[in-house]
Amino acid sequence: MRHRWFLALLTLALCACQHHQTNGGNDRDADTGALFGYHAFSPGIVADDVAQHMKVLSSSALLGRTPGGEAERRTTDYLIEQFKRIGLQPGNQGEWLQAVPYVAATVLHPSQVQLSVDGKHGTSAFAFGKDMVVGTLDEQAHAALNASSLVFVGYGIDAPGEHWDDYAGTDVRGKTLIILVNDPGWGTQDPKLFRGREYTYFGRWNYKFEQAARAGAAAAFIVHDTDAAGYPWRVVERNWSGTRMDLPKGEEGTPRLPVAGWLTTEAARQLFANAGVDFDALKQRAAQRGFTAVPLDATLSVAFDSRIAHGESHNVVARLDGKGHADEAIVYSAHWDHLAAPSDAQHGSVDNATGVAGLLEIAEAFAHRAPKPHRTVLFIATTLDESGLIGSRYYVAHPLVPLARTVADINLDMLPVDGPASTLSVIGFGQSQLDDYLADAARAQRRAVMPDLMPEKGFFFRSDQLSFARAGVPVLYARSAATQPDAAPSAGDTTPASDVFDPHWDLSGTVEDIRALFMVGSRLSMEDSYPQWKPGADYRRPESMQGL
Repeated sequence: MRHRWFLALLTLALCACQHHQTNGGNDRDADTGALFGYHAFSPGIVADDVAQHMKVLSSSALLGRTPGGEAERRTTDYLIEQFKRIGLQPGNQGEWLQAVPYVAATVLHPSQVQLSVDGKHGTSAFAFGKDMVVGTLDEQAHAALNASSLVFVGYGIDAPGEHWDDYAGTDVRGKTLIILVNDPGWGTQDPKLFRGREYTYFGRWNYKFEQAARAGAAAAFIVHDTDAAGYPWRVVERNWSGTRMDLPKGEEGTPRLPVAGWLTTEAARQLFANAGVDFDALKQRAAQRGFTAVPLDATLSVAFDSRIAHGESHNVVARLDGKGHADEAIVYSAHWDHLAAPSDAQHGSVDNATGVAGLLEIAEAFAHRAPKPHRTVLFIATTLDESGLIGSRYYVAHPLVPLARTVADINLDMLPVDGPASTLSVIGFGQSQLDDYLADAARAQRRAVMPDLMPEKGFFFRSDQLSFARAGVPVLYARSAATQPDAAPSAGDTTPASDVFDPHWDLSGTVEDIRALFMVGSRLSMEDSYPQWKPGADYRRPESMQGL
């Protein structure tokens, strides 16, 4: 029975009749047609429609899809017009847009910022960019450390579930912490320690800064390592040399560091030598159980000014009301924003016009689905994913359907453009029952499901489904296993070397992936049960979300 159910859904996804035009007869639609031409869209999920959306979303007419200003207006207008054409309703109490506040911090004159370390075995000065980067996470226009005491806290992790606490027995309040990137599992390659080579949330730089702030530290610096981080120093240098964005600090209620940054491994070795200790020896100790924080016989000083600005971007939210359980929702998400380095001639075609095209195609298929879904389906094109998942974090804090009634989030990000593959790779495999739903959908396509090919890169922590997972909502993030993106942390760094639309791309695999994700959501939309996190998963539904 279940196999026949998915074959029926696959037939619906393949439907490619009843074409209709892009424009709907009003002036704004005429403007859209003038900019992008007219295209006859199918109610099914087909390659021509995916290609059309990708061409528009990565065209120069959208000015790079940068949040804010005219580029954002053109991008969100296009998405709204497509949702209208499809026949969906505004998802935010009659509005298509959900305003997302952000704060932007830019270090002024970074080339003049110098970090000084004074130890009993010498003094060193480290240059911004070459040796270190630094900034404020606490919206401070002026930040300074004057002879701040240094403490090496290993990997900077407090994980009761792993019986690990690098802060145990050490008072770090008001001090500057030196922290290793990644986690002890990576440091030892021991599969029984954390998750071995697989990247965990405890290895992420933002967790480490948050934990340091919770412990009362005045500042923290992470020691960069290309293999352990999954990206080279130039990525860190680029991200911290420009404007860094975040939610305003009052939005999430967590403490933030006035001063935070990174050190190169070479700078860290010199800093430790100034304190009279061996960095590499302490690094090895930090990966062993029983490690305790080590005060360093040295102090650190730095001062810098930042331009602090507040702004607003927007999620685009469309809604298809359920016919039986309209108060329950399946969420599909894909980020519309794109950030590239100023010198890049990139248009964000793979990252993430593919995902947004998939979002629109799934919306199209749902709108023509018969029977209509019992549950509501939300389609959220999020903003500021590239700047730290800001749009999805804000949505989770201000959901348009209560999280207790949110069945699942299915996220689309960087779909393949190099043809079909026999397997689907689940990023974050083994965490939730949604893996099993996808396996059934893949089986209907004569495909299989497998774990992430590169778990050490931590892709799960770099896309919008993470925000839902941390709030307790089961998530699914998958793509064909044939293609894996280049690893990078955020702020446009997941962008491939060349991300300009190529009409010769083979989108047959893209279509297969979109259809599989449609089938999962379509099945969920007709059920009464809620998928759950699996035993041993890193996430769980809060008590307020249990028993549904």
